Amino acid sequence: MLNYSILIDHWDMYMQGFSNTLKSSLLALVGSLVAGTIIAIFRIAPIRPLNWIGAIYVEFIRNIPLILIVFVFFVGLPAIGIRLDPFTAGTLGLTVYTAAFIAEAIRAGILSVPKGQMEAARSSGLTYLQAMWHIILPQAIKIVIPPLGNQFINLVKNSSVLGVIAGLDLMYFGDLISSETFVTFDVYIFVAMLYLVLTIPLSLGVGALERRLARSR
Repeated sequence: MLNYSILIDHWDMYMQGFSNTLKSSLLALVGSLVAGTIIAIFRIAPIRPLNWIGAIYVEFIRNIPLILIVFVFFVGLPAIGIRLDPFTAGTLGLTVYTAAFIAEAIRAGILSVPKGQMEAARSSGLTYLQAMWHIILPQAIKIVIPPLGNQFINLVKNSSVLGVIAGLDLMYFGDLISSETFVTFDVYIFVAMLYLVLTIPLSLGVGALERRLARSR
């Protein structure tokens, strides 16, 4: 049986970690969606240098560990005089890492839109960026809702990396509570439950949005 007194006695610490995890996840979600969309457009833009920039970013970031990216912000930047608090460093690392995966998902969505639509938009007087923003991207986003949803769920789970650099997230406070109580299993089960409070509604919301978009096609 779980010892619920641990949850009750340390409720404030759990809630502080939950709040910070939620805040970091939301900030990284918005940042990675914006950055990922830009990188995806770079990868299919009719300008070769932009293609190279997008491809290098995606291939480099996807093939190195998240924790290494976080350490670049937390340990590397201070070496050149830029100091970030652990929460900011972790959130930026999470944003940069997730953006690479989102970029690939959105690029796949853009490529699945018939090329004739871009040509028709350009022939009607729209610029490339206007056609991309008003015509292509809305369709691409609808197509890639499932993989985007999976990436957002992974983002929430990956936010646990903040605990490694004392980023005041759920895992950090879980470690702190465990060290104070000398209990491991119960403490981390409650941490897992709080992560589920974040990920299950997100999963259900993505599924509902996917079904709604499917009916509107």
